[in-house]
Amino acid sequence: MLVAGIDEAGRGCVIGPLVVAGLAVQEENLATFAAFGVKDSKLLTHKKREALVPEILRLAHKHVVVKVQPLEIDRAVESQRKHYKLNRLEAQTMAQIVTELEPDVAYVDAADVVAKRFGEHVLEASVFKTRIVSEHKADRSYPVVSAASIIAKVERDKAVAALRAEFGDFGTGYLTDPKTGRFLKQWLKENSDFPECVRKSWKPAKQAKAEQGTEQMRLF
Repeated sequence: MLVAGIDEAGRGCVIGPLVVAGLAVQEENLATFAAFGVKDSKLLTHKKREALVPEILRLAHKHVVVKVQPLEIDRAVESQRKHYKLNRLEAQTMAQIVTELEPDVAYVDAADVVAKRFGEHVLEASVFKTRIVSEHKADRSYPVVSAASIIAKVERDKAVAALRAEFGDFGTGYLTDPKTGRFLKQWLKENSDFPECVRKSWKPAKQAKAEQGTEQMRLF
């Protein structure tokens, strides 16, 4: 039986892509993940995650990584369609991965407060129909989802490193990072708008933009 796990990294950040990763594994290989230390990516160091990825991919039957860019996220967040926001975009992205992996069962880390509803949205959007198990904190309950979370985090880190090389050191890109907040404000002092790597629909970005507008009005 082919078992899939799907998870994301970067959902809450204001800079950079949302990375969704999935992998399909033969059921008899699942126990091996726990044996070599696979767990929720947030519980591992950067070095450990990097070391685990080749081992994970060696066991995987197939894996898929999708990077959802800020512009697409902004469109979803600011959509006027009821219920078609970030949760639905993430469900649709996971559905795309399910369709590519074609597993007998897929375990997904639920983004919706109602885990069952999130799973229904994934299945609804998937061309390949299979059993979807949608749970909160699935990355801590199922090693195959933990493995997906590690791949997603490593790919997200690579994307952020490339963006920092291009735009300067903005920290992690997460709202809790003071360096990220300072970057947003400083960028607008030197430019008329944010670069494409910034999620303009996020509250901190909107606040920085509003403050910049107020400051410009004072100057005139």
